[in-house]
Amino acid sequence: MKSTHITTATPKDTPHKVDVRQMYSQPDAQAMHITLQPGEALKPHKTPVDVFFYILEGNPTVHIADDSISYPKDTLVESPKDIVHYLSNEGTQVARILVVKTPNPQSATRVL
Repeated sequence: MKSTHITTATPKDTPHKVDVRQMYSQPDAQAMHITLQPGEALKPHKTPVDVFFYILEGNPTVHIADDSISYPKDTLVESPKDIVHYLSNEGTQVARILVVKTPNPQSATRVL
């Protein structure tokens, strides 16, 4: 049995400059754990595959196209491929989000 704990997952160097850790990566899917401190945000970007966000902690704002909605923990939010999206933490507590891309993208995410 293979397992990955957040404390052993190596932080990835991304253009977003926030704590992003790869938890799973196989051809059919990729799972990333993102921690956003208060005031932090990802840069707007597009992914070449479908994505969903599962809110683990906090109340982050999910921005997809022209919609921006803050969601509580235990909410799943879908984002279709090739749509501008990003996450932000406008609250006062840490936000943690599991991001799943399916399938695992074969081309790079496009930061805008």
